[in-house]
Order: sequence, then structure tokens, then C-alpha cells
Amino acid sequence: MQLLVFLSGKHPLRMDTHELKRVGEGDAEKHEPNENNVCSLTLGPGLMLDGSTVASRFLHVELELNVHLRRLSFSEPVHYIYNPLEYAWEPHRCFVETYCRGGQSILFLGMNPGPFGMAQTGVPFGEVNYVRDWLKITGEVGHPPSEHPKRLIKGLACIQSEVSGSRFWGFFRKLCGEPDVFFRHFFVHNLCPLMFMGTTGKNLTPPELVIGEREALLALCDMALCQAVAALGVTMVIGVGRVAEQRARRALTAAGMEVRVEGIMHPSPRNPLANKGWEAVAKAKLEELGVLSLLTM
Repeated sequence: MQLLVFLSGKHPLRMDTHELKRVGEGDAEKHEPNENNVCSLTLGPGLMLDGSTVASRFLHVELELNVHLRRLSFSEPVHYIYNPLEYAWEPHRCFVETYCRGGQSILFLGMNPGPFGMAQTGVPFGEVNYVRDWLKITGEVGHPPSEHPKRLIKGLACIQSEVSGSRFWGFFRKLCGEPDVFFRHFFVHNLCPLMFMGTTGKNLTPPELVIGEREALLALCDMALCQAVAALGVTMVIGVGRVAEQRARRALTAAGMEVRVEGIMHPSPRNPLANKGWEAVAKAKLEELGVLSLLTM
């Protein structure tokens, strides 16, 4: 069965609505892209992306990006590619439809999913405990076509915590208390929805890809970022980490969009400075940017 999804200013996009296998139901069948722009997604019954809401327009952008990404191919050192916007579409859609609202002015922008965060939950910086217990996100999670045995997808039942996501959402829970306080002015998004791994299961960031393949990937992601920013109507993008900040500035400047771009330190445990007290550094930076007060109102 197929669904016509109408993208703003585009012809209808044909989407394949067959279900990916759920966690615990065995291996998922591999789905190959074809020339008809069919993208395999678990869309669920009654989905109407008519562009009438900010959340709907934002999801349009992501679905269109998925179609383009499925046409790309990657060589060494990439051996595994996960796209949680396909197999974890249900919790991702829940996150967007719950928290993507009109009037938000600031977008926190990450780079791409981590193995125990968004790769499991479909939510940016999506450490499972915060996604399930604080953000109250629900939804079934399937499997990518091919999984590394050390990076199996367990969805919201995953028991391994992702440090970056725990630091990110833990910081905002302390400041805001309730999610509604955070999402009154802010939203969170990743530039690239794909996670890459080598033969050992080691996470590969986009800068580690072959240059031509990396540029083809990021060109699509940059274009989608501009569309997402336009859909959201935000006036500031805060890159979480230098790479996300630089890509946002480059993409939005090239598109002629008058959006302020800033950055904060990434909470990754790979960053020695983050391990010495990321919350204090992030709080001071948000104060410097003049947005800290928006998190406590």
C-alpha cells in the first residue's frame, strides 16, 4: 500500500507504507531504493501531512530528505548505516507532533545520531530514560536493514545510556523542570539523520567519510536544514558542537537566510572539556547569548 504525501511546492511524493519488523520480531527485510522515489517508512494509520501545522511542514522536510538520502552510496570505512527516521519513525513523529510548535524562536542543532541515543529512540540526543520518562515519548521501533551485533536496536527498551544525550536533556530538565518550559521557545534537530559505523561497530562521524560522499551527503542535509528553519520560523540556530555550528552558518548564509547562528560546546565524553563540567560551560554560554532566561520563564 502506498500513501501520497504532499510536499509544499512539490508534486505528490509516493511513500511505501508497509511495516518494518518490530523489535523482537526477528530480522528486518532489506529495502532498496528505486527510481520511483519510494521510501519505506512506518507511517501508521490516519497520518495526514497536509502542511497545515508547523509539525506537519517539518515532517514533510524530513520525509523528502529521506528519499534523497536513500539514493546515496558510501564506501570504506562505512559498513553499516542506520536511519532512525525510517525504523524509529513512530517515536520520532511523536516527538515532533508533541513538541514542534508555532512560535518557537531557537533551534538547537546536533550533527547526527549516536548509537544509544537517537539511533534507539528517533529523538535528537535521545537518551532513552529522558525520552521515555521526561519527554514521555512513545512508539514502536523497528530495525535497520542490517545491524552490527554490537549496536543492536532495542528501542525504548535499550538499557545502555548515551552520555551526550543524558548530559543534554539532564541539563535542560534541571533548568526547566517540565518539557513544556523548554519547548515554549526551543526545538531540537539533527543536521543529518544517518548514523555510520565501520566493521567494528565504531561510530563514524560525517567528517570521517570519503570527501566526495561526505559533500554529497551534507549538501542534501544543508538544503533540508534551510527548509526546516523556514518551516519552523526560528530566528536563531545554536549548533551543539563546532561542526554543527559551522555547517549551519554555511548553509543558511549561502541560502541568504537572515538567521543568527551561534554555538555551544558538545556534551560528548570524547571532549575532555565537556568531561570537566559541561553544564557550567553550557549555562555560561547561553547566558552570554542572552537566551538563558527563556529556559526558566
